[in-house]
Order: sequence, then structure tokens, then C-alpha cells
Amino acid sequence: MQRRAVAVYAALFLLVAGVAGVLTVTAESPEVAFENPDLELSSGDTFEVDGAEYVVADISEVEEGGGGHGGSATTSIVATIEREVTVDQSETWANGSTVTVGDRDWRVEITGDDPSEFTLVEVLDRQAILEADDNADNETVERDDGEYVVVTENGESTLVPADEYFPAPDEQSYATGDSFDYGGQSVTVDQVSADQAVIVWEATQTNSMEVEEESTVTLGETDFVANFPDASTLTMSSDIEGYEAQVAEIDQFEQYNSGLTRVLILSLFSVVLLLSTTFIPSRY
Repeated sequence: MQRRAVAVYAALFLLVAGVAGVLTVTAESPEVAFENPDLELSSGDTFEVDGAEYVVADISEVEEGGGGHGGSATTSIVATIEREVTVDQSETWANGSTVTVGDRDWRVEITGDDPSEFTLVEVLDRQAILEADDNADNETVERDDGEYVVVTENGESTLVPADEYFPAPDEQSYATGDSFDYGGQSVTVDQVSADQAVIVWEATQTNSMEVEEESTVTLGETDFVANFPDASTLTMSSDIEGYEAQVAEIDQFEQYNSGLTRVLILSLFSVVLLLSTTFIPSRY
């Protein structure tokens, strides 16, 4: 009689375990998916948000973890979004410093206590000028009354004052608000003081951001949730509440599935425990 009762209870627990196992195996895990995403993009696509233009520079799979440490590697999908923006840039030229404008070097000269302009004075390459003149020595000489260039013509050497031999350097003056070409772009004189001159210009800068699965991305003034339906497609939705509802549904499913797993384990354990009692010898 006792063994019959044990068998009935064991069968009951097996039934419960079977039902729990079937429900666990057949249950489909819900996943985040946007039925009507605001944006569905592929690598190379351009799109506009709040008047600003963006481009999907890349969508690729990234391997994380694993390696030579014995752990298993996981793969995730990451998208790179880029946007070109205009930024203000500036450069400061100290009085007496040397700058390169065009293909020549210039010395910055600022005079007066309250200047409104500065002058670029060409820095002559004296060595190159001397080497290009077959009649002149490659070095200047110093005499008590100044610097000279030794020029030899018809076998006769003459000392020519350096100021007379070398050409007068070019000069270019710029006042506050003036513009000129520098480094392949147009720059404007922003301010001039006795110590320095400041030039400003606008430049294009590329800002980029990485977008991961289910991450929140802010573009302009709009928040989006990212999702990758496949390894080459990025969808983004501004329906944050809808996304949170899906996350809550997934959490509920995982709790439900975890509970079924515990029921399955406890039922099988109970069956083993009940069956083991049948081998205990009776005292009567």
C-alpha cells in the first residue's frame, strides 16, 4: 500500500515536471523589436534629425571577451554615426614670432602701446640667396662697421653691405577685421595687442558616436532607442515608452521561465526522493 501511494505521488510529480519542461522548451523568448521605427538605416545611409544631417559610417560585428584566457567570446553589433559640424578655431601669434603664410616665413611685428594692426615682414633665406649667386661667397663677413657680402667679379673681390646686397623684405599689414589666406583657408584678424595678434576662422569637424544594441541615443533634442534586426541594419525609435514596455515583458517572461525551471527541478528531486523511500526496509 505504501509503495502504491509512493508511485502515485511520483507519477504526479513526473507529470508536473513534464508539463513544466514542455512549457520551458516551447516558450518563445520575446525580443525587442520596433514595428514602426522612426529610422531604418544601413551602412552609408544619411538621415536628418532636428535639421541636422547625420551619416551611418559603419555597422559591424564586434567580438568581446574570450581570447586566450579560456572564456567564451561574445559578438555584438555596433554602429558608428557621424556628423560634420562647424567649429570656431583660433591661433595666437606673439610679437616677434615667425609664422609661415603661403610658402614663405614671416616675422610678426607689432608697434605701439594700443595697436590695431600688425605687420608681417618677410624672413629672407639669405643662405639660399648667397648659394644661388655664383659671384658671392656663401657666408657673410663681419667688419667693424657692419655686415658685408664678398662679391667676386673678374677676379676682383668687393665688399657689398648686406643691406644693399639682399633685397628688401616684403611687408604685409593687417588690421582688426581684415581677412587673408592662411593654411588654405580664409582667416580674420580678431584682435591685436602689444604682445600678440589673434586670428580666427571656421573649420569643419567630424563628431562620431558608437551605437550599441538597446542603447539610448540623443540626436539633436530627440532621444532614440537603438535596435539591430540583423548585422547590417540599424533601427531607431523615439517611442521610449513602447521600448520600456517590451523590456518589462521580457523581464516578466524570464521570471516566468525561471519559475518553471525551479518547478521542474523540484519535481524531479521529489520523484527521486519518493522513489528512494521505497527501498527503506519496513519495520513491520
